[in-house]
Amino acid sequence: MESLWRVATFQDPNPEDYKDVEFWSNPERSGWLTKQGDYIKTWRRRWFVLKQGKLFWFKDSSSVARDSVPRGVIPVGRCLTVKGAEDVINKPFAFELATVNYTMYFVADTEKDKEDWINSIGRSIVQHSQSVTDSEVVDYDNNRR
Repeated sequence: MESLWRVATFQDPNPEDYKDVEFWSNPERSGWLTKQGDYIKTWRRRWFVLKQGKLFWFKDSSSVARDSVPRGVIPVGRCLTVKGAEDVINKPFAFELATVNYTMYFVADTEKDKEDWINSIGRSIVQHSQSVTDSEVVDYDNNRR
């Protein structure tokens, strides 16, 4: 049942989802977040890596290497929103990542970490959205159009 849930929420670590992504090298963002379990709703601290439109998580930072298998992968291009969620789950530094059918909740260690994750994931959603073509992407960091 748990694996069916993971597949339905795009979190099953299918090797096809990450075969061309070197998640162990130069991520766009990485760090600790606490994540609510998918099947059993407990909170667990995990190491997250954002790279090339994918949000990966691992048990800890030492688990990230070339031959690692992520515990989960979310293609952020399928996500619609990322926003603060302290009022939704009643936890400080909380944010949510939502698709059409599913919402995941995360808790950062600080307000700055929360805002940095929201900004990084939001930028990745725009860049990798299935409704945005390459010609429509604007790189605000480098002021190119």
